[in-house]
Amino acid sequence: MNGIKSERSRRSAKYSSTQNPIELYYWPTPNGWKISIMLEECALPYEVHYIDILNGDQFDPEFLKIAPNNRMPAIVDPDGPDGKPLSVFESGAILQYLGDKTGKFYPTEPRTRIAVNEWLFWQMGGLGPMAGQAHHFSQYAKEKIPYAIERYEREVGRLYGVMNKRLADHEYLAGEYSIADMACFGWIIPYKRQGQVIEDFPNLHRWFKAIAERPAVKCGTAVGEQYRKKPSDLKDDNAAHDLLFGKGQEKRL
Repeated sequence: MNGIKSERSRRSAKYSSTQNPIELYYWPTPNGWKISIMLEECALPYEVHYIDILNGDQFDPEFLKIAPNNRMPAIVDPDGPDGKPLSVFESGAILQYLGDKTGKFYPTEPRTRIAVNEWLFWQMGGLGPMAGQAHHFSQYAKEKIPYAIERYEREVGRLYGVMNKRLADHEYLAGEYSIADMACFGWIIPYKRQGQVIEDFPNLHRWFKAIAERPAVKCGTAVGEQYRKKPSDLKDDNAAHDLLFGKGQEKRL
């Protein structure tokens, strides 16, 4: 793919040269972190292909063959279930796939698996989209709309409260540490941008600090940190702002 930067995972050097690394199409955002954390937790070798969403890499025709929704993350596993390469897009589907592939962080016992799925899809349908809208209207929108900012910050606060209540009698969202926690964690990192005070949610705060100390989480969230930009940088970059939020995106597909 033209213009897309790649680098081999820092962990891959620990593996045999005959072990094929998973190809991770990624940018350092809460959605991208889900997969880099999972790969690190599972100690899988992987190669990062940076999808620079500020430069339009997500519209590259070769990337669209892997991720037709022009969104990262996505993966290509050269050793798919039938021994042939398999591509997977959508972060929740990738987490489930990697959990099934490795037998880690995605339990097979039905009741526990259902609990993991509940909280995984809760993040996919609630925490991620609502926090994303809070980020957009408070940090990235060129026009400040007080109603929109307040509406999404209140909803994120409600969702934090849901997590806080759940974590009052559960160490992790589904009992044991799982892909559900990995999915949610990255969206809590920028809590200040969401208008939240994490100390107001003591059980969530305890959970957040515990996960942040995991070595694999530190490694996973550090992938591509050199490419992260401040919201103010994006707000003032008209070309990047148009790529992410402007009109005519559907014409690039």
